[in-house]
Amino acid sequence: MKTEFVIALTQLAAERNLPKEVILRTVEAALVPVFKKNSFAPDQDVSVRIASQTGEVRVYAQKVVVKKPTDPRQELSLAEARKLKADVQIGETIEVESTPPNAGRIAAQTAKQVILQRLREAERDAIFGEYADKEGDVVSGVVHYLEPKQIIIDLGRAEAVLPLAEQVNTEHYRVGQRLKLYLMKVLRTNRGTQLIVSRTHQNLLRRLFEIEIPEIYNGVVELKALAREPGYRSKVAVTARQERVDAVGCCLGLRSIRIQNITKELNGEKIDIVQWHPDSAVFIANALSPAPVVRVEVNEEEKSANVIVPDKQLSLAIGKGGQNARLAARLTGWRIDIKSLSMVEAEKAAQIEEAAPSAVAVEPATEAILEPVTEEMTPALEEVAQLAPALAETPSEVEVSVEAEAPAKIYSVEEILSQIEAATERSQSLFAEQTPTPMSETKAKKGKRGSTSKDELPTVKTKPKKVIRRRPVLDEDLDEKDGD
Repeated sequence: MKTEFVIALTQLAAERNLPKEVILRTVEAALVPVFKKNSFAPDQDVSVRIASQTGEVRVYAQKVVVKKPTDPRQELSLAEARKLKADVQIGETIEVESTPPNAGRIAAQTAKQVILQRLREAERDAIFGEYADKEGDVVSGVVHYLEPKQIIIDLGRAEAVLPLAEQVNTEHYRVGQRLKLYLMKVLRTNRGTQLIVSRTHQNLLRRLFEIEIPEIYNGVVELKALAREPGYRSKVAVTARQERVDAVGCCLGLRSIRIQNITKELNGEKIDIVQWHPDSAVFIANALSPAPVVRVEVNEEEKSANVIVPDKQLSLAIGKGGQNARLAARLTGWRIDIKSLSMVEAEKAAQIEEAAPSAVAVEPATEAILEPVTEEMTPALEEVAQLAPALAETPSEVEVSVEAEAPAKIYSVEEILSQIEAATERSQSLFAEQTPTPMSETKAKKGKRGSTSKDELPTVKTKPKKVIRRRPVLDEDLDEKDGD
């Protein structure tokens, strides 16, 4: 039976993929409460040891050395204790073998469920210890089965959970599909070790670069920044730590084979590799590739940049739905405003027009006074225009004579308006007298509206029709025609 017990433990260790020593320690710990319940005191320290070669079970109990033992389960006499240990003294604790006679049967019958439970716990601990070191790394697994809110991935020794939030929208998963995933969290719960994986994390792209490109793994090429929109497009900024090393070329590989492997693993996600530069303006221009950049204006305080591109390249710089500009902003960490050359020139022209002074500046009050004057006071202004030459000839003499003869008269506004109205009426009356009224003649010539007399009808001369008369054909004419 001992040999069968050892064979069973060895087979169990192989099935669970656990070391044999771990299985033995687990079985020993599971047998302790069983033996303590049957043959020892509840508070007594008991240990079980199983020989790895023979499978023999031995039980040891801790006992106190006394002169006269009262409880043989917990106490041991000094004479018996010195047989085990020569220099033992009274009051010391010594480990004594106290294997029950039916230890093998108890181990085989009553400890089965406890052993299985402990084995499961040991397996969980082994899985946690294995994957705890892999947290933040890439793992490979197979889709086990699909659920509405998550996908269960078989990693071999353990199962991982791919939540809905960590799934790529453009990917369609199927049972049996092999994937590479980013191990986000390793949690220890009551149900065992729980592994959370992701397909959208940007570090998945970083780890794939380290796997596919040896220069990044060795540190020759450094991956400075990374921005990703899972399933659509990503931008990666790289730089070389050694001279004469093309960082972008190392990432692309011969005939772009390296970047193609990464793109294939991400199901066709586009990846742009740009050269990192310490100058922010140059780095921003590189980040907007493949669109060419004319000029970059950087504001260090607000950490914003105005990028000017050719008119035909504006849509390429912005990208579909602003994707290219958005990824460039996330890659550089700057707020980027993209403008075309025509837009910049139009803004400059508008600023010049606003800064230039206006040619004619008329006050609103003056406009309000001039508008009615030009409409109603035309005749009065004509009279003033007739007097203007006389006043312009000798203005000084007129001025002196007026002051000498009589003081200047001051007119009020009402008097001035009344004089203007009178001048307007005079001009209108003169115009009415000089203009004839043809209404009487018109009424005499016309009768009722729409009626016309016979005398007034126009005469039409008709040309007489020309009458053509034909003479009858005689027999003589026919004879002449036959003779001809």
